[in-house]
Amino acid sequence: MSWALRLHGVGNASAVALGSAMATIERDGRPWLTIDCGAEGLTDYQACYGESPRALFITHAHLDHVGGFERLFVDTYFDTTRRGEVIVYAPAPLVPLLHQRIGAYPNVLAEGGANFWDAFRLVPVGDGFWHDGIRLDTFAARHHWPDTAFGLRLRGSMVWTGDTRPIPEMLACHADAGELVAHDCGLHGNPSHSGIDDLEREYPPALLERCLLYHYASAADGAALAARGYRVGRAGDVIPLTEPTAHRAEPWPG
Repeated sequence: MSWALRLHGVGNASAVALGSAMATIERDGRPWLTIDCGAEGLTDYQACYGESPRALFITHAHLDHVGGFERLFVDTYFDTTRRGEVIVYAPAPLVPLLHQRIGAYPNVLAEGGANFWDAFRLVPVGDGFWHDGIRLDTFAARHHWPDTAFGLRLRGSMVWTGDTRPIPEMLACHADAGELVAHDCGLHGNPSHSGIDDLEREYPPALLERCLLYHYASAADGAALAARGYRVGRAGDVIPLTEPTAHRAEPWPG
């Protein structure tokens, strides 16, 4: 069994040419779990796989990460084989914000008779959740405001920080098994995002060697990060992952 991480976009909110930051964990070359649903990222996903996502984890509710949901609703609601079957895992504190951002508009269909969440199976999650028989972990990130942004870990394989300032204490706990760490990083930081100087100050060299940097401002900034010796993600990259060591569900006896 092979695992990989496909990057649909790597840019920050203003770097449209780089695509909205979004990725899919693949298993045996097929989409397994998608992280976020930005507009440009959704377009790339559909071009890659010929369909829309069937299972997503949402890191936070900024529009560059959830702006594709209106299209995803239409794609899903009007397909009776998909309606109510597309899983959306959302950290529980994020659910009200996510609903306000994408689900609260009255009469999602002009004809009436439909609720936004009819198209999906919304699954609020805590510090972890099961997907397809495998346990994933979630953790709080530092982005704008407490309890509004979260990262994702597939133990032994990969960590996706989501938008964040440096989180050394979280990664000491949630990236301690040699995982690839896809980390928010621009050439320059700000109060909501990490800059490379921030990561160099906060993280040990051994962790920085495992980092894959994304969510930067331009192709030139990406090149500058690479010139400093760091691994920089590009839209369209497919990065091989190690086999997860995450807990797996045991079949019920009988």
